[in-house]
Amino acid sequence: MNSTFSKTAIVMAGLLLGLALSACAGGSGGLKLAPAPQLRDDIRQQPQVVREAYQFALANPDVLDKIPCYCSCGQGHGTDAPHKSVRDCFVREIKPDGSVVWDDMGMG
Repeated sequence: MNSTFSKTAIVMAGLLLGLALSACAGGSGGLKLAPAPQLRDDIRQQPQVVREAYQFALANPDVLDKIPCYCSCGQGHGTDAPHKSVRDCFVREIKPDGSVVWDDMGMG
């Protein structure tokens, strides 16, 4: 199986698990998504499912923080910090000024 496909499949499975857990938590019934303009331009050009995964990750860090990352990125990317949860596959950091440093792992 293609390594990129495997990583993407694992990340998306984790995201789906997160969506299911958030639905069970008694939320409002709809998914909370960050506004699309908050995404980086190249992320906004991705297929809808990828865009929405990034929007979900930004709007629901508490859900994705509970799901361990199993896509081998736990070792980190070069000098980057290792991923501790599925959230790290999408959002690397939110700076004090509110700007987002995105991770490309969620794009496969």
